[in-house]
Amino acid sequence: MSQLIRDETGAQRLLGYVLDVARGDGRAACSLDLGPQHLNRTGILHGGIATAMLDNAMGATASLTVDETGRHPFSTITLTVNFLAPGRPGRIEALGQVTGGGRSTLFLDGVLTHQDGTVIARATGVFRKTRQG
Repeated sequence: MSQLIRDETGAQRLLGYVLDVARGDGRAACSLDLGPQHLNRTGILHGGIATAMLDNAMGATASLTVDETGRHPFSTITLTVNFLAPGRPGRIEALGQVTGGGRSTLFLDGVLTHQDGTVIARATGVFRKTRQG
């Protein structure tokens, strides 16, 4: 039972990632098929794109704590990314996980994995619920 979000934001249209907010486990996943436009000059995933993937998966995971559609906005307060392996062409997926927090501020972990199982990066972050309208 997945609910895929496509082409919702300018960044999403530019990068081409897809957000899945209905995995059934309270976590959101952000996936991307890497093409040449996502690689740096050495032919591996650009670190900024890896970070954006993690930020989106973690932010949407935070949103799922208050909105089953995963669309309630959360602002990133801090985001620390540790790069563990090069991201090679293929499909990558970032997955968020709430690790603590309260009603409006949440702590999350994220992991970015290549389709072959290689963990490319891990992240930790603090996200704050944004007031709507």
